[in-house]
Amino acid sequence: MKIVMIANQELPAGILANTTAVLGISLGRMVENITGDDLTDADGNRHSGITSLAIPILGATREQIKQIRDCDYLEQYADVAFVGFSEVAQRCLDYEEYRQRLGALASADIYYLGICLYGPKKKVNKLTGMLGLLR
Repeated sequence: MKIVMIANQELPAGILANTTAVLGISLGRMVENITGDDLTDADGNRHSGITSLAIPILGATREQIKQIRDCDYLEQYADVAFVGFSEVAQRCLDYEEYRQRLGALASADIYYLGICLYGPKKKVNKLTGMLGLLR
């Protein structure tokens, strides 16, 4: 299995950091056992487990992100988990406002600051192979 995050390469650093944090927390809720066990250092201090998979963060345009996100609705990608953090979500002050505003938008009108994919390596690579690392 593979994880990839894709972020809009035109975003300012603070919004990029927030976007990837939201995506990581959301994916962690969706996928069991994505983190390793807690560990102990030589002094016996506990360190919480972190993800056991590498997470490349790729850069893309707003349109590229939308095109990849829309693949979530295709049967061939049913075994790939897609998590999106949209422009509308970023602008809302609470979850109820997000629920209402998102419910009023057609899928075609939702644009994403970033998305996260988790699934079979070949399928994730097929969707993201043309993108480079976020710089």
